[in-house]
Amino acid sequence: MKKILVTGANGQLGQCLQKISSQFEEFEFIFTDSETLDITNKEEVNDFFWQNAPDFCINAAAYTAVDLAETEVEKAFLVNADGTENLAEACSENNAQFIHVSTDYVFDGENNLAYTEEDFTNPLGVYGASKLAGDELALEVNPCSVILRTSWVYSEFGKNFVKTMLNLFAAKEELNIVADQFGQPTNANDLAEAIMKIIKSGKITPGIFNFSNLGRISWFDFAEKIAELSEAKIKLNAIETSQYPTPAKRPKNSVLDLDKISKTYAIQLKSWEESLEGCVQILQNN
Repeated sequence: MKKILVTGANGQLGQCLQKISSQFEEFEFIFTDSETLDITNKEEVNDFFWQNAPDFCINAAAYTAVDLAETEVEKAFLVNADGTENLAEACSENNAQFIHVSTDYVFDGENNLAYTEEDFTNPLGVYGASKLAGDELALEVNPCSVILRTSWVYSEFGKNFVKTMLNLFAAKEELNIVADQFGQPTNANDLAEAIMKIIKSGKITPGIFNFSNLGRISWFDFAEKIAELSEAKIKLNAIETSQYPTPAKRPKNSVLDLDKISKTYAIQLKSWEESLEGCVQILQNN
């Protein structure tokens, strides 16, 4: 039975992978968090691989505090760059397939078109820079790595925009939402299923791939749809980024071109509306 190591098991993607793991009886899953496997400790990573001999490693561990990263630079790079390199190298040395999850924040958002995997990267903040460093280090030490760049991740687990909006809708009568930043939401459940489809494909093509749900929207559009689906009585006001300053600058347009992953792995991409509806239903029934 082949083994799949999943780091960051308590994050959104990690919990989504735990949720579907029972559907894949042909694999043994090893779920770790920072306490059971410190990916920033190279010796610990190497020992873990030697003892457990995974065939695949899905790196869902990341430092994701975008604004806090501006002051916690060392911490962000330690997890997102050094930790990624340690796992990629261990996979290379132990003949395991490395699958790493990255972000749309590697781009500056100045492109008017959807970003392809070959487009120029230019992160605006520390978080994006640390993730880009991880991407580059992974491919440098392990050219067989698969890098999945995703965007606006949400699910029924952890902290995310959808859960924040539902909580605010219950507590407020009016909200200001940024309407001049555009991207694509990604239901972490869909990302988990896509990763398992890649693993089960039997013929893994290395390199960088974009993955998200289909559709280009703003944060305001996203909030509006969440309000509609949850039947919230809330007044939403569209504002500009300049009216909502944050420590880290966000890309204005981080829409990702999804052709490569759908063609390479025959992945059926869902619309953002369909995936969001399913998540809101789960959250309202909990």
